[in-house]
Amino acid sequence: MAAIEQAGAVPVLVDIEPRYFTMDPGKLEAAITPRTRAVIPVHLYGQAVDLDPILETGRRHGLRVIEDCAQAHGALYKGKRVGSWGDLACFSFYPTKNLGALGDGGMVVTRDPELDQRLRLLREYGWAERYVSHVQGMNSRLDELQAAILRVKLRTLDEDNAARAGIAQRYDAGLVDCDIALPVCRKDSTHVYHQYVVRTPRRDALRQHLRNHGIAAQIHFPVPVHLQPAYRGRLAGSEALPETERAAREVLSLPIYPGLHEGEVQTVLEGVRAFA
Repeated sequence: MAAIEQAGAVPVLVDIEPRYFTMDPGKLEAAITPRTRAVIPVHLYGQAVDLDPILETGRRHGLRVIEDCAQAHGALYKGKRVGSWGDLACFSFYPTKNLGALGDGGMVVTRDPELDQRLRLLREYGWAERYVSHVQGMNSRLDELQAAILRVKLRTLDEDNAARAGIAQRYDAGLVDCDIALPVCRKDSTHVYHQYVVRTPRRDALRQHLRNHGIAAQIHFPVPVHLQPAYRGRLAGSEALPETERAAREVLSLPIYPGLHEGEVQTVLEGVRAFA
């Protein structure tokens, strides 16, 4: 949201599909106006957005599609990696991501030569040659040390994602008969489980119960952006986000990362089952 406004654009919000927590393509058309220039679908929690109808809508209206892949490194949609569908795609390399550096970092990718050239100018002072600014740029180069770390960690990304998926399968099997909604993987897609997100109307009680048993479940994210103090009452589309608001009241992320041991997984399962 901050990046959109800092670019001088006006964000318009679209509600989510409740099963997947991603943009509802059926609600996109109503959000488009003659002033719309781009659509930004977010692949949330490791789950791909349903891109085909979004891309079709974007093409029909002459809009750029910018994929937000910050939580979905390596995920597939219909056999193809997220980040390779839209006009642009953005990745975060914050240390907690599936592909994380030791500090902050990120990447923008594109197949469009003109966009590529524009991005290269913007990332370093607008320089096409050193010390000559052709546009108003910024200093946003990825640090060389972080890039070196990421090149090494990239080799095991698929392996690490498979480990996350294995833990998710253990959770699925162990919690199938509990009175909570488990993650649903979109057909013809893969889920890389940046987060393993369950939902229940008793979320806060479940979280406290797990805390009492030494299990650190988290809420991602507790307050929707349109209800944040900085944005409340001024974002277009914020009056029609019932699924977003309901999800924010009900979602809870169980511990998941490639190094989670079987005993720790069992502890989480026992904690949730004792509540649900």
